[in-house]
Amino acid sequence: MTTMSAVERAELRKSLRQYRRSLSDEQQSNAAHALLNTLINWPAFVQANTVAAYLPNDGEIALTPVLDYLQAQGKVICLPVIHPFCRHHLLFLQWSESSQMTKNRFGISEPVLACQNVIPVDQIDMVLLPLVGFDLTKNRLGMGGGFYDRTFARRLHDKTSSPVLVGVAHDGQQVSSLPYAPWDVPVDRVATPSRLIGA
Repeated sequence: MTTMSAVERAELRKSLRQYRRSLSDEQQSNAAHALLNTLINWPAFVQANTVAAYLPNDGEIALTPVLDYLQAQGKVICLPVIHPFCRHHLLFLQWSESSQMTKNRFGISEPVLACQNVIPVDQIDMVLLPLVGFDLTKNRLGMGGGFYDRTFARRLHDKTSSPVLVGVAHDGQQVSSLPYAPWDVPVDRVATPSRLIGA
């Protein structure tokens, strides 16, 4: 297990966030389209019927071409919403371009909470979640809030449970190694503009 102090982890997170924010609009657009090419060459993605995605923030790789593809294929798309009662947990709400949106406390757009639009986690086939950093063993570094870890904590005990978790990042967010803790929920794959890691 790689060891890393809280200070080192914070510094790494800061530098990786600066990197992805430094990418030009053209670089971001090229990366977003290349990411779609990575995913559509993966049968599990093509076969997934209900996919959870995200709207980009803080330089995260955009999923716009991916969302366009999913909509064209008639897939069910859902987006994360901060749970109103369970601290540091997420709900997933069905989304379309006509969905009413609001800003959460982090300034990130999310669907307006409506119970009829909530999709239970066990009905989601695949979750595309943004990463701050990753290594080749699929250890991941997030923003530090633990939202995805808490939401999918049962996967630590039920190794066969769905959905498939796919970390999404720019290639330049790869690092040599990352620490992991017992509560860290691993991703099944990491998808970047150039490749799929863990296949």
